[in-house]
Amino acid sequence: MQSGQPIIILKENVERNYGKEAQRSNIAAAKAIAGAVKSTLGPRGMDKMLVGSTGDIVITNDGATILGEIAVQHPGAKMVIEVARTQDDEVGDGTTTAVVIVGALMEQAEGMLEQGIHPTVIAQGYRMGMEKALEIVNGLSLKVEPTDRKTLFKIVDTAITGKSIESVKTKLDGIIVDAVMAVAEKTNGKIDVDEEDVMIKKQKGKAMDDAELIRGIVIDKKRISEGMPKKITKANVALVATPLEITKTQVKAKIKITSAEQINAFSEQERDTLKKLADAIIGRRALQTRSSSIWPRMEFLPLRMCRKVI
Repeated sequence: MQSGQPIIILKENVERNYGKEAQRSNIAAAKAIAGAVKSTLGPRGMDKMLVGSTGDIVITNDGATILGEIAVQHPGAKMVIEVARTQDDEVGDGTTTAVVIVGALMEQAEGMLEQGIHPTVIAQGYRMGMEKALEIVNGLSLKVEPTDRKTLFKIVDTAITGKSIESVKTKLDGIIVDAVMAVAEKTNGKIDVDEEDVMIKKQKGKAMDDAELIRGIVIDKKRISEGMPKKITKANVALVATPLEITKTQVKAKIKITSAEQINAFSEQERDTLKKLADAIIGRRALQTRSSSIWPRMEFLPLRMCRKVI
């Protein structure tokens, strides 16, 4: 304090606004963010082309993607983007609508502030409107049974409309519904779905019409040897928490090989060692006699159960 006046120390290049000036700044920022995405809404909605600082180009009409690519510094604009992020995390859709509604509310608040209405009164009015809207929505809501595939198809169809995949929308509707129903679990009378149980695997060079639902585990690896089978049915999967490899010695040593026979013998011994490890895994009873220090954690599970473990 100096002569009754407070001394405010701010960082370099920081602007301080307060009162009506701060209100106008925050409202303008919210309207600008809403204006950036509102043209993507509706049947005539347009895509946005975003060019990053590194030259990367993103073409999308998804509000969350657009706002994620925009670099903003204004605190009011950041709050609006956080609204879209929260909407995406909680619902997974409707990010553009949420941002446009925020922009419209701010635009209406701007007129009320000019009329001299206090901000707390405006906020209370918006809160009352929210409660009334929730009451109406609850009255219009319908209970959807997990077995009602027809209604689930309609929900999925609405969610993926506008994602530039309309040509294969009918096929994807069935894939999405079947995938969700496959991992749905009933707990305490409530149906829970963990989206982490459904993995989306992208394959380069494939068309959208090639999409399919695989009820199991996809291992994107090539066979080490041509002698390995391409398909195994009714398989058990071993979850091994120790490396299947030949342990190196603690003492440094050199091996001198002077002939091709010695090389073959050395390679053959390595293969025999690895084969013994594989044979021990195949023979379940043999695992029970192994020391826990050698096999600290090993569990056999049927293939159908591995989704819950991995």
